[in-house]
Amino acid sequence: MQKRKLGNSGLEVSALGLGCMGMSFSYGPPKDKQEMTALLHAAVERGVTFFDTAEVYGPYLNEELVGEALAPFRKQVVIATKFGFDVSGGDHRPGAAGLNSRPEHIKQAVEGSLTRLRVEKIDLLYQHRVDPEVPIEDVTGAVKELIQQGKVKHFGLSEAGVQTIRRAHAVQPLAALQSEYSLWTRTPEKEVIPTLEELGIGFVPFSPLGKGFLTGAMNENTKLNSTDFRSTLPRFTPEAMKANQSLIELLGSIAQRKQATPAQIALAWLLAQKPWIVPIPGTTKLHRLDENIGALEVALTADDLREIDSAAAEITVHGARYPERLEQMTGR
Repeated sequence: MQKRKLGNSGLEVSALGLGCMGMSFSYGPPKDKQEMTALLHAAVERGVTFFDTAEVYGPYLNEELVGEALAPFRKQVVIATKFGFDVSGGDHRPGAAGLNSRPEHIKQAVEGSLTRLRVEKIDLLYQHRVDPEVPIEDVTGAVKELIQQGKVKHFGLSEAGVQTIRRAHAVQPLAALQSEYSLWTRTPEKEVIPTLEELGIGFVPFSPLGKGFLTGAMNENTKLNSTDFRSTLPRFTPEAMKANQSLIELLGSIAQRKQATPAQIALAWLLAQKPWIVPIPGTTKLHRLDENIGALEVALTADDLREIDSAAAEITVHGARYPERLEQMTGR
């Protein structure tokens, strides 16, 4: 497995990570614990060293699963988790929890994560969403103290805007920004990616396969269960999925030429953007894990990349990526 460094932080991880959220949260009921443990072990065997979870996934269930499954491999893996949602309320649907990044709350959240992950130190700790009620300097200061205490190694932000990134980085150098980035969500290209490059911060795209859409396995006839988070997203209405099929056709035509799959082309495209980009596709299926890892073998030439860019530029993506309330939590 190829390795990549996240910016100037010195944090080295496998070129593809594994997003673990869907094993416990968001895409229907939690999956079978033994099956997911086997999948996590299979990922380690295949050279994946970078695993992504969060306090709010479950809540708590996903950290517990990841912590227990990866305990035997502790020395060889990097586990990232996140704080920033108030998980004390009763509504545990994705995005339902309010934000809370007050310093005392961060410290409590970290103690809980350390226990559930069965570690003495969190490798990479993200603020899950920027909390407009708490100055980012206070948030970063609290994490800096946790780093000094040896409870956290590296700090990152998720879905933050450029000004917030700069302000946080001035207090405590950031190892990574985690935000949605893929062929159908290209907003970070305008300001965020140039800023990360300038400051030496790694980029960890989540939903690099468009929450499953870019695999080519979904269309306007796909029925999403009400327990599936995607059923609430404007981009996953039947009309939007029908309108967005042209993106799948583009990926499919290139995939055919490269003897690859649409998902592999979508991941190879991301990997080709910058050497410090590490996508974290999530899956609950072994054959998808193998397919995703296969993207590392797909070589896209400069001509291929130009062709993808010019074709993608002609395609208008239909549907917002989140309902308005959740969209407001991004880019702050």
